[in-house]
Parts: sequence; structure tokens; C-alpha cells
Amino acid sequence: MRNKVTKAIFPVAGLGTRFLPATKSVPKEIMTLVDQPLVQYAIDEARAAGIKEFIFVTSRGKGALEDYFDHAPQLEQELKKKGKEKLLEILRSTNMDSGEIAYIRQHKALGLGHAVWCARRLIGNEPFAVMLPDDVIAADKPCLQQMVEAYEETGGNMVAAMEVPADKASSYGILDVAEDMGAMVKVGGMVEKPEPGTAPSNLAVIGRYILSPQILRNLNQKQTGAGGEIQLTDAIAQQIGSEEGVYGYRFNGQRYDCGSKAGFLQATVAFGLAREDLRDDLEAYLHEIVAARKAAE
Repeated sequence: MRNKVTKAIFPVAGLGTRFLPATKSVPKEIMTLVDQPLVQYAIDEARAAGIKEFIFVTSRGKGALEDYFDHAPQLEQELKKKGKEKLLEILRSTNMDSGEIAYIRQHKALGLGHAVWCARRLIGNEPFAVMLPDDVIAADKPCLQQMVEAYEETGGNMVAAMEVPADKASSYGILDVAEDMGAMVKVGGMVEKPEPGTAPSNLAVIGRYILSPQILRNLNQKQTGAGGEIQLTDAIAQQIGSEEGVYGYRFNGQRYDCGSKAGFLQATVAFGLAREDLRDDLEAYLHEIVAARKAAE
């Protein structure tokens, strides 16, 4: 019987320089998308997929991230005293139990592969997920849950994949497809940030992975790749053609790149419009803006 995926790594050691000056004092992962921090969306998605152990790879200055998941007795007491039961329920849903969450420091920014490698001792010899909170995916069935269900059929290594415009391919890890089976593709090769015009397809790797422990052994070699960094893509590519294999999974859902300001704003509008309590006011405001722009032209 195939081992269940119950552990997930969240690489959150980046400095978030694209969001300065906000990230001077606030870790990017707890910047709010509507009224929830980015990282909460990733945690909720992981829980829906059956993840029980949450491993954060952090760096200096991320104390606020750790505090976010801690219990806040004083705040809870205040809300209880004021009878704000609904807010109290929301607050409690963000708490993580002792032993459910772990923090590992990445002391040098040596790449995504290195960040994942830092968590190797907590993973041991089990399959595990990797989730990048910058990639927020709106979907009826959470993306990682879709992947876990597909993984139960295939095993091996699996990456979330989506079609991107040809002129954007050089910003992603791109799959060379050996066999296209619809939602699932068998991977024949992977290229990290290919030079413009050289991408083998327009199927890009997005920040969700289910990986075998062999990937950690591959990362032990500490080989540097694109940008002089230790690339996770390279460690996964080593398993292409092996018995366990590598698969790409075309997930159902809309992905927002919240690592960029434009993507963060797009996600804010989309998630705001999806909320019944916000939709009408926000929609009316957006119509006003569009009408004012047209009138100005």
C-alpha cells in the first residue's frame, strides 16, 4: 500500500524585496489577501489534502510568522468578554497545536532546492508535499487535494502544471512532455527558466509538489543550476526515467502569482468578488472606476 502524504514543507525564507517597504517589518507570507494572510490559504489547502505536519523553512526576521500560528490568550479572552463568538471562532481556526508545526532556519539563500533540503531530517523516508504560499490557487476542490488523489494512482513524483503564454515561459520551470494523458502528463524532461524561444512546451511548473524521499537524497549532492542556486527542478529531473517517474498534473483552478504586486492585486479583487459580504460594494466600485475611465477617454 502506498504511503499517505501527511507532511508538507513551506519554504518561506525569502526576503520579499518586491514588496518593500511593507516587508521591512512584515514577512510577505502574512501580508493579507482580503482578510487572511497568504500563508493561511496554503495551510487551509494543505489541511484539506490530509496534511498533518507543517514544516516551515524560515530565516531571520520571520518571528511574526511564528506568532501568527500561536495561541493568543489575551485576545481570545477579550473577544469572549465582549461576546464576539464569531470572531473568536475565526481566531481559533488559525491556531496550530503543539507538535503540529515546526520551523527550520535556512541560513543562506541558496535556492528552493536548498530550502527543501533543510527540512530533510523532519521528512525522513516518507513522501511529502512542497507548497509555495506565493502561488494562491482558487479552486472548488483545493489544488493539493486534487494532486493527492491523483498521486494515489501514480505514486512517484508529481508537480502541478499549467499552460502559460510562450513569451512568459522563461520565467518558469517548463515540462518536456513524454506522454500526454489529459489531466496527467508523463514528464520526459524539465528545464528551469529556458532561454526565450527554447522552451520544450508551454506547460509550466507551479508551486505545488508531491515528492518521494529520493528527491532529498538527490539534493544532498548540492549541485547548483540556473542562477547559481540549488534548484528543486534539477533534483526532480534526476528521477525522470526512473522506476518512480515524474508526472505533471494539470489542476482545475485559477492560480494567482502573489509574489508579484500585479498578481497580488488581481487576487485581492478576485477573492473579494467571491465573498458574499463584499461582492456588491466591490463590484459597484469597479464599475464606477471603469465608467469614469471611459468617460475620461
